[in-house]
Amino acid sequence: MPKESFLVNRIKSVGFAFKGAILLIRTEASIKIQVFIAIVMTAAGFYFDISSTEWILQIFAIALVLGIEGMNTAVEKIADYIQPEFDLKIGFIKDISAGAVMLVSIASTIIGLIIYLPKIF
Repeated sequence: MPKESFLVNRIKSVGFAFKGAILLIRTEASIKIQVFIAIVMTAAGFYFDISSTEWILQIFAIALVLGIEGMNTAVEKIADYIQPEFDLKIGFIKDISAGAVMLVSIASTIIGLIIYLPKIF
């Protein structure tokens, strides 16, 4: 079988990534909430006419939360596949992964407060 070209391989990779993003949004409750918050914050950005720098920070914060949540979900799925029964070591790994989401979410919330509190008050 001939080797696929670089371009065909990249197109397939993007297709797999898109499929993964859709699966994540369809199957995970936490990501649905975060996507909803991202939509609300994007609408707020238009309503309050935030600056280009504020847009960059907001988009980066949203992308970071969604990306880390995706990685957290992947870690949890792999851990559950490797060890479906309760296991303290697997629990430790899953807690660390969830903690990463929490840290990014707190930082993103602070970014949102820095951007919007002066505009609201």
